[in-house]
Amino acid sequence: MSKSKNPLSDPRRRAAETQLVHGGVLRSPHHETSEALYLSSGYTYPDSAHAERLFKGDIAGHNYSRFANPTVDVFEERMALLEEAEAARAFASGMSAVTNAIMSQLRSGDHIVASRALFGGCRYVVEEFMPRWGVASTLVDGRDPANFAAAMRPNTKVVFVETPTNPTLELVDIAAVAAIAHAGGAKLIVDNVFATPIWQKPLELGADLVTYSATKHIDGQGRVLGGVILGSTELITGDIHTLLRQTGPTLSAFNAWVLLKGLETLPLRVQRMTESAARIAEFLAGHGKVARVVYPHHKSHPQYEVARRQMRAGSTLLAFEVKGGQDAAFRLADALAVFLISNNLGDAKSIITHPRTTTHQRLSEDARLQSGITPGLLRLSIGLEATDDLIADLDYGLSQA
Repeated sequence: MSKSKNPLSDPRRRAAETQLVHGGVLRSPHHETSEALYLSSGYTYPDSAHAERLFKGDIAGHNYSRFANPTVDVFEERMALLEEAEAARAFASGMSAVTNAIMSQLRSGDHIVASRALFGGCRYVVEEFMPRWGVASTLVDGRDPANFAAAMRPNTKVVFVETPTNPTLELVDIAAVAAIAHAGGAKLIVDNVFATPIWQKPLELGADLVTYSATKHIDGQGRVLGGVILGSTELITGDIHTLLRQTGPTLSAFNAWVLLKGLETLPLRVQRMTESAARIAEFLAGHGKVARVVYPHHKSHPQYEVARRQMRAGSTLLAFEVKGGQDAAFRLADALAVFLISNNLGDAKSIITHPRTTTHQRLSEDARLQSGITPGLLRLSIGLEATDDLIADLDYGLSQA
């Protein structure tokens, strides 16, 4: 009697936690347990005819690590399995991934619509960098999908959003904006860093491309830089791969290997950090020195229903405004013993950031205030420390504010 094939032999039938441990592995003849680390810039070929077929694309293989490396391949495949995407390409940093995702889909004379609440570097690409190459941009209040519809033009080719936004955790209704973008012949690109691939799936909601700074939750321990774009095979292997190949923002094999180690524990870390973030949001919401708290799955969030609909949980970041403005915010941050003052996020260590003077300091004051970045606003990235310690630390900091 023939033996039936184990259904779990198909990686796409495995749970995300299993995919993040086993997905995409390509073992060498040595049959190593951990993923192999291929520190090689180039590759050799058994004969000249093989090299010719490889360079023509007639056969699969590697010919230069600027655009293809076996260790990076495993990272890309594992991310595609997690995101339920057809394909992925990895980059040297999150900003290189965002820049490639946008530039690869645009040509001179095109137009881009973006939510105005963006990370400072992303806003620079949309508002200052792309216009240098003849691509006009319009920034809108992303909380209302109607604003995207009003901004669309016949030459709009890309709609770009991050949701939740950095640092004010505003939300964009992905499904609604995807419908608007597609009706106008544009592609929707979503920066999904804050939500993580554990809690939000933009491709399922209609996005064409999703980007991550792998430096954040995917590494999760402040070690290396990395980025990734995910989407259809057509988009990823077309203009995105071509721009990567020709401009070279390459993810190093070593960084890819470190990121693979991070992916193995991503669900455990994000789950624990999210549970702590929800408790801390409740604590801050009831504190007399806090003017407002912003957390997607807290009922006080003005877009709570959108958050519940498209995010499985509130994720690991929150923001709050301390009464007393920037001076009070500085006193609070400087008094903390467990939270670190840093501009990173998604780390195992809890981090506090004053966006007005760090990540968004290059914006004009009007632009900051339009985005809700007030002098007293602080952003928290919750780590893996004991939640009670984090609450006690914030309670002491607030007493000094």
